[in-house]
Amino acid sequence: MSDQSAVHDELSAALRELEATMRATNLWRMEEPEASAFNSQQPFCIDTMSLPQWLRFVFIARLQTLVEHRAPLPANCDVAPAVDAWLIQEGARPEDRALMKKVVEDIDQLITRN
Repeated sequence: MSDQSAVHDELSAALRELEATMRATNLWRMEEPEASAFNSQQPFCIDTMSLPQWLRFVFIARLQTLVEHRAPLPANCDVAPAVDAWLIQEGARPEDRALMKKVVEDIDQLITRN
């Protein structure tokens, strides 16, 4: 197996872990945004979606597509600080915040190092 293939497999596992963590912290169940919400020009679609919506319907979905097609990954990724800031603002439980921050940091590091 090539190094790139191994990275895609690791990323696939990390995305499943993010989904599981979002489910465990009650951040998974939500309405899918309107189609127009995906046209946002703002980072994280902050003007049209909540951060959990963006994670589920944009971040996970796009990265999963890259994994499925064994396509090149982004040059870098730095989503964890935004997730942590949003969780602080929303008053998330410290243990939920720690779980979410860790799983997103793992994805950031996986993408950035490859």
